[in-house]
Formats: sequence, structure tokens, C-alpha cells
Amino acid sequence: MRAAGFVLVGGRSSRMGRDKALLPWRGGVLAGELAATVAAALGNVALIGSPERYSQLGFDCIADLRPGLGPLAGIEAALASGRGELNLILACDTPGIEAEELCALVEHARHACAGCVVTIDETGRTHPLYAVYRSCCLPVLRKALDERRLKLMDLLDELHAVSFHIGRKLENFNTPEDWLRAQTCPPTNIPIT
Repeated sequence: MRAAGFVLVGGRSSRMGRDKALLPWRGGVLAGELAATVAAALGNVALIGSPERYSQLGFDCIADLRPGLGPLAGIEAALASGRGELNLILACDTPGIEAEELCALVEHARHACAGCVVTIDETGRTHPLYAVYRSCCLPVLRKALDERRLKLMDLLDELHAVSFHIGRKLENFNTPEDWLRAQTCPPTNIPIT
């Protein structure tokens, strides 16, 4: 069962005040660092967002089929690309993810009887943008988009989601203060439980 990796980069970044995907990170930019990690884990990766804006990062880019409708539209574009039966989806603002953790998540998804596998961090928080979606989820996602039901958390039951627990708090950032804090206190990776 082929697994494909995708990093969602097309968000508005309104609270950040600038494009989060292009924020400086570890000598490159955030989306580039995360995409390289996904490529190391799966052997492939594509950015979901404007090819005109992100192709300079050196990764395949796939445009949203419905721009402006948020992450759900990005996941639709990823699944519609037909690159994999299992589709690893990551938001671009989640630094500190390791290839080994991604491999463990995908392996869990291979054996799960579920439409998607979402991560749950040590605080109990569910992360639908650090997840694996099977291609069979596409009709449910399209119907939700058609009906303008855009909150992923509200769709998890319809997608028959199961969880994958990681033994650490998953960091992401939405404001300049979050970004500065992440740079000065990089996340500590704790083994998966």
C-alpha cells in the first residue's frame, strides 16, 4: 500500500502576519525543513499550495482545488492527486517532527481499520493536520466541502478516525511570539508510546 506525503502550505497565516511556510528555520525555511523530513521518511513529498509561490523550495507543488477553503481543501487536493492509498498530511507549522515518528504513524495506519489516523499528543490534544488519510476519505471530504462544513474535527467520526499517541506535546505556532519561542526552545522529542 503506497504512502504519499504532503505538507499543507497554502494557509492565510493571518495571526502570524506573514507566510508561516516561508519562515526562517534551521538554516532554511519551515516548509522546506518539514518537507525534507517527510521525503526522508516516505521517499516522496509534495507541498499543497500555490505552485507559483512555493515551487522555489524545490519540491513538487499541488494547487488547492478550492482555494480559500482552508486545510480541508488542501487535504482534498492531496487525496485527489492519486499519489497514494495512504496520505500523510502535515501542517507546515509543526516543527520538530522526526522521520522515525512519521514512519511509525504511517505503519500504524497501514494496519488500522480506519479512514484516517490522527495523532494525539501527551496533553490529549487531537491533531487532524498530523495524520494519515486513506484515499477512500475523498468522497466524505468533497461532500463536506460542498456543504461548507470546513472543520476537520467535526468530520472525524464520518472518516472513522482512530488515534495514534505520541509521547510528547506537539508544538505548532500561529503568532510571531510562538515562532520566537519555538526557535529558542526547540521541541524535545520523546519516544512514541
